[in-house]
Amino acid sequence: MASRSKAPNRSSGEHRPAHEADNPKRDPDAVDNRIKDPEDWVTGHEPMTGAQASYLKTLSEQAHDPEAFDPKLDKAEASKRIDRLKSDHSR
Repeated sequence: MASRSKAPNRSSGEHRPAHEADNPKRDPDAVDNRIKDPEDWVTGHEPMTGAQASYLKTLSEQAHDPEAFDPKLDKAEASKRIDRLKSDHSR
């Protein structure tokens, strides 16, 4: 039976393979590819997601701003409205 050796421990200064370094699950602080202006989203023109619709509806009700919710919004516009309502609510 062949013996198995343990993989060497990686210190924080060691180079990791690209597939590990780019994995946000392994490096949750890496933000260079996660923050984009909604206008730059490739799918920003598509209809908002169900999660966006639900969250936007909730935020618009909490803000007493029913006009902020429009079921025909695209993903980019929904994201901008969500950000605005969250910002207004935190003040």
